[in-house]
Amino acid sequence: MKCLVIYIHGKGGNAEEANHYRSLFTGSDVIGFDYTSRNPWEAKNEFPGLFDSCSKAYDEVILIANSIGAFFAMSTLAEKNISKALFISPIVNMEKLITDMMMWSNVTEDELESKKEIPTEFGETLFWEYLCYVRKHPIEWNILTCILYGGKDHLTSRETISEFAEKQGADLTVMEDGEHWFHTNEQMQFLDDWIRRSIP
Repeated sequence: MKCLVIYIHGKGGNAEEANHYRSLFTGSDVIGFDYTSRNPWEAKNEFPGLFDSCSKAYDEVILIANSIGAFFAMSTLAEKNISKALFISPIVNMEKLITDMMMWSNVTEDELESKKEIPTEFGETLFWEYLCYVRKHPIEWNILTCILYGGKDHLTSRETISEFAEKQGADLTVMEDGEHWFHTNEQMQFLDDWIRRSIP
């Protein structure tokens, strides 16, 4: 069987990050999505076509997705033929994240609705359109999934990730010293070991 591993990076990442995973999937082809989408409705137009063009010659597809890349994947690829998904620090409840950011910035829903977009001091811009979209389009994801979560993740709470994993029947692994961005040598070793355990 010909197997393809697709990697979807998070914000600020790039498709070249897929190179890291080649040594872990020596019998498979590994590619990274080189995408431009900045929100789920753009991803809905971009991701299915990218997936189809990459995967048509393969018998099996494994998905690795990071942070918001996992959110975009769940928003757009739920109907695709994916044998397993490996999510690293996934954003699993975008509505909760947006409302948390509003709280951090002391922004009310009425303010956001009125102004449509509000920049924050921590570099993110809050969009009323984004909040409305995720409320109207809840995640529906039934693909076999393993999740790696950092105990020090500042974007997704332990309660939120545990609730999602339980609802989806996903296998949840927690690295207590992990962060939202896995990047130290120790964290990357933990990530690599997790992938080896997750793929028989």
